[in-house]
Amino acid sequence: MVSSLTRDLTSLSKTWVKELERCCTDPDCIKILVGNKVDRENERAVTTEEGMALAQEHECLFFECSAKTQANVKQCFKDLSLKILNVPSLLEKGSTPVNVKNQILKQKQVGDNGNCCS
Repeated sequence: MVSSLTRDLTSLSKTWVKELERCCTDPDCIKILVGNKVDRENERAVTTEEGMALAQEHECLFFECSAKTQANVKQCFKDLSLKILNVPSLLEKGSTPVNVKNQILKQKQVGDNGNCCS
């Protein structure tokens, strides 16, 4: 789940967390709460502590990042990927670690225009 740090967590905690819990019935599912827009510190409506508390309450990983500046974005995906690779039942349902690694290595990291998307 991704939420803007410039808005309060009411909608996220009342609507989206319930929807995630309703739809995700796999007990091994790895959930992650990402607080986006960390680059907009002066507009911040959610503290790090509030984000961490919500994540802990719902057994999620928690990260703060900025899609605009790319701050901590790679770390979010890296840690989530490592968690998935450490849960055997999730690997059985999807690709093997070797295939995942090969696919990641083959992907183009940066588009020709210098952005993350072509």
